[in-house]
Order: sequence, then structure tokens, then C-alpha cells
Amino acid sequence: MKKVLLALLVLGVLAAAVAGAWYLRRERRISEFAAAPVTLPSEGITLAVPGGTGPRTIARMLADAGIVTDPELLYLYIRREGVGPRLKAGEYLFEGTLTPAQVVEQLASGKVKLYRFTVPEGLRIEEILPILAGSELKLDLGELERLASDRNFLREAGVPAASLEGFLYPDTYAFTRSATAEKVLAKMVQRALEEYRKADARRKDGVKLSLLETFTLASIVEKETGQPQERPRISCVFHNRLRLGIKLETDPTVLYSMKLRSGVYSRNITRRDLRTPHPYNTYTTPGLPPGPIASPGAAALQATLHPLDCDDLFFVSRNDGTHIFCPTLECHEAAVRKWQVEFFREKRRQQRMKGTP
Repeated sequence: MKKVLLALLVLGVLAAAVAGAWYLRRERRISEFAAAPVTLPSEGITLAVPGGTGPRTIARMLADAGIVTDPELLYLYIRREGVGPRLKAGEYLFEGTLTPAQVVEQLASGKVKLYRFTVPEGLRIEEILPILAGSELKLDLGELERLASDRNFLREAGVPAASLEGFLYPDTYAFTRSATAEKVLAKMVQRALEEYRKADARRKDGVKLSLLETFTLASIVEKETGQPQERPRISCVFHNRLRLGIKLETDPTVLYSMKLRSGVYSRNITRRDLRTPHPYNTYTTPGLPPGPIASPGAAALQATLHPLDCDDLFFVSRNDGTHIFCPTLECHEAAVRKWQVEFFREKRRQQRMKGTP
């Protein structure tokens, strides 16, 4: 009897030793696998993990996509580390050289793939929405256009106007694949209102513009100059004219009114266009137009609420992106003669001379 018990004990010890050795080998294999780097294609590999997908299925998906080499070892690693409950659904981009451990960490951190697009300053809504629709998000242009004038959406977004014109902040944005047209537009409006609040915190004493008036004037300032250093002075000119009851007489609003009238945007302004009454034509209508004519950036918003101190009432383009500023009509007329009459007359003369054998 004693011999039998001793034999069973020996067998138990051997079995435990075998099991221990097997366990140690398995742990070593898992550790070596988790630390072994895999070099992915230069363009990376995108993988969408649906909600509710379990760790074993995720491991198989990663192996099938070529992101890891062994689904079973990956699953065992996930179980050993206890990260299964932390793995998040979403669309992921795996690129470069990654170890399976790094792949799992990316899934656990929820670092999903982002799709980016950039909206430059000073664009009209009809120029902005196609950028969104043409981005990798592939948003529906018709839905974007519908939301742009949807009263309920505008109210919920905090836009005090009949459309999103001027309230889609120019910036670079990043969204996940699941982003909807409503979510994207709401974020752009949120950014615009954030920048407004920053500018409003530095509002100059005596500037009484409302939220809508601020975006309206800022959009004009944005369209009138691409020179950051000129924006506060351009703003000063418009503030002075508003204060004195002088029409703004700014060409970008005429161009916008022409677009609303004809449905086609043109850069060629005629005398008839200047004289055609329209709420957005500041040559015929005093004060600010009913709303923005483009999307202003942060600098234009800041300049609008914190204009430079000046006596200027006019500015004339030097035809190089900068302007001559004038406090009197006499100064303005002289600047017009020099930079709008004589400048182009000389330019035409030189062109004729170049064309002469």
C-alpha cells in the first residue's frame, strides 16, 4: 500500500512538473510573441472593430488583416493582461512597426483613425460645404445644405441667423468615420463661438456690436484684407463710418449681393451693380448687411471687437494686398488717382510696350 501511495505521489509531482514546464513555455511564447515587432505596409492597415466584438474575434480579425501573426497567442496575451474589457470598438489605423502589445494598447486606448479636412479663412458657405462633402468623411452635400438653413439646427447650435453663413469656423478638423453631417457642422459652429468669446473678452470699450453684428463685420474685415496687421485699422475705418452714419461702401458685400441676385458668383463689379439696391449692397444700404458674407478667422473677430484708434474713413488698395488709409475725402481721391487710375494706366502702357517689336 505504501508503495502505491509513493508511486501516486511521484506521478503527481511529475505531472505538476510537466504542467509547470508547459505553463512556463507557454508564458514565454506569449511574452516573446507580444514583444516581437511586425512591420506593416507603408500605407498602414485600417481595421474597423464593430461594437460588441469579443477579444477572441478581435484577435482573429487582427491576424486576418495581417496586423499580427498568431490569433491564439494574441488572445492568450489579452486574457493574461486582463485588457479584454478595455478593448474599444471603432476604426483603427495601424502603421509603421508595431508589436502585438502595442496593437492591443492602441485598441485599449481607443486611439481610432481620424479623418481631417481644412477650411481656409474667408470662404463662403457654398465653398465650405463641398470641402466637407469631398473629404474622406464623405458627408452628403444635400444633407449639409439642408442643415445649413434648418431653423431647429441653427437654434440648437446657437446661431442667431437664418443660415450658417459666417459661423463655420475656418480651421483644421479631425473626426472619426462615424461623424455625421450634424456633428461636424455643430463642431464648426462651436469653434466659431469659442473664438468669439475669446475676442469678446478683449472687447474695446464703446464697441456695442451684437453676436450677429460681430460676425457680419468680421466677415467684411476678413474679405477686405489678407494682411493681419491691417485688420484692426480696416475695422477702425468701418467703425468710424458706422458711428458717423456713412455707408460702408465695401466691394465684397456688393459681390455677395450679386451672388444672391443671380445665383452666380462673379468678381467683376459694374457701376450698375454698385447702384442696384440690395440688403447686402453697402453702397445702397446704410449700416451693416443682414448677416455675414463669409467665415471670419480669429484675427478678424479680434480686430472687429478691438479696432485700432484712428481717424480714417477710407482705404484704397495698393494692388499688392496692402492699403492706403485716409481720414479725408481729398486724401482718398488722391489715393484713388494714384493707385486705381494712374497705376493701371501705367500698367497698360507697359503691356503695350512689351507687345511692340
